[in-house]
Amino acid sequence: MADDLYTRYLAADRTWRAHRSGCSTCTDRTHCKTGAPLYEAFARLQDAYLQRQKKR
Repeated sequence: MADDLYTRYLAADRTWRAHRSGCSTCTDRTHCKTGAPLYEAFARLQDAYLQRQKKR
């Protein structure tokens, strides 16, 4: 069975990257109104996944 947290983390990464590649406003440090929540979701899931990996 696939790891749900890992699957959601990768999906958020793909979504953020797809948005970022087509958005002329978003940069590595600033995000547009649409990109900000996508990046925040990605970052939150990445943090959760990495924290869980440290505990293993």
